[in-house]
Amino acid sequence: MKLNTAFSVEQTMRLLSIPSPTGYTAQVTAYLMDTLKEMGFQPVQNRKGSVCCTLGGEGRPLALAAHVDTLGLMVRSIKSNGALMFTRVGGPSYQAVETENVTLITRDGRSYSGVVQLHNASVHVNREVDEEKRNDSTLEVLLDENVSSREDVEKLGISAGDFICLDPRARVTESGYIRSRFLDDKLSAGMLLALARGVADGQLRLARKTTVFFSVYEEVGHGASTGLPEDTEDLLVVDMGCVGDNLNCTEQQVSICAKDSGGPYDYAMTNELISIAKEKEIDYAVDIYPSYGSDAGTALRSGMDIRYALIGAGVYASHGYERSHVKGVENTLRLMEEYVQR
Repeated sequence: MKLNTAFSVEQTMRLLSIPSPTGYTAQVTAYLMDTLKEMGFQPVQNRKGSVCCTLGGEGRPLALAAHVDTLGLMVRSIKSNGALMFTRVGGPSYQAVETENVTLITRDGRSYSGVVQLHNASVHVNREVDEEKRNDSTLEVLLDENVSSREDVEKLGISAGDFICLDPRARVTESGYIRSRFLDDKLSAGMLLALARGVADGQLRLARKTTVFFSVYEEVGHGASTGLPEDTEDLLVVDMGCVGDNLNCTEQQVSICAKDSGGPYDYAMTNELISIAKEKEIDYAVDIYPSYGSDAGTALRSGMDIRYALIGAGVYASHGYERSHVKGVENTLRLMEEYVQR
């Protein structure tokens, strides 16, 4: 295998350390731009902020896409007691954000730590804690500041529209499990950087013109609507594979998605991926994700005339505290590596 799994995981961890809820992605895209330039490439960034980088090769243009925007929260209003009401950015699970540590970032760049809690959360006070419904009316953000009124909070420079970043709690276990928020889709972004590194180091020879694309509005539905090269013929989206009931994929496999909420993926391109996986004995699964959408659908709705397919390492507990495995990364990299050489 020519692509470096350890490098991919290392880059994933670096990306996870950079807060990037949809709409607040300048820091993570700056990291991508710098990293790709250090490899010797010439990445470009569109006005929306997406990063596009052609790695080389000629003919039959192929783009591989991942997204680096994540789920998050935003200040909706300040309560009279100094707690914050929030609105979700993207679709994080309410149950999964409860008790999570957060960092609030003001419009002028100040940051404050805090935590998401249920209102009246003490079980010794509120006997109905377990029965309370979790939503944006019952959950609130408590700042780690001595505030007890709206005015106290406003003096800190905090106002509606400030981003609230969830702590990813990223770690890799000795047994190879990768646990973190936002493996969707920084795990895949790390893989695209490993692909770029393989090309830069001369380990990987591209059989066709190949571009990597990192979108920044995927979680709200318009990530790849602009920014992909106009000559793209095939789009391979690298996003998470879902793990759960009535699905085939595990965290140690590469998922090949046959259909999501937008409909079937390109039949011939998906078959090519399945054939490669079989030929090279790559551990894979084919699945259908009825509650899933990707940058492929966004690109199609924008009017692009392309073939399109989707692969990704298996990820459990999507939009919560997610988990995958180094083996899933390895199998996805192997499939990517083989595909770009054909």
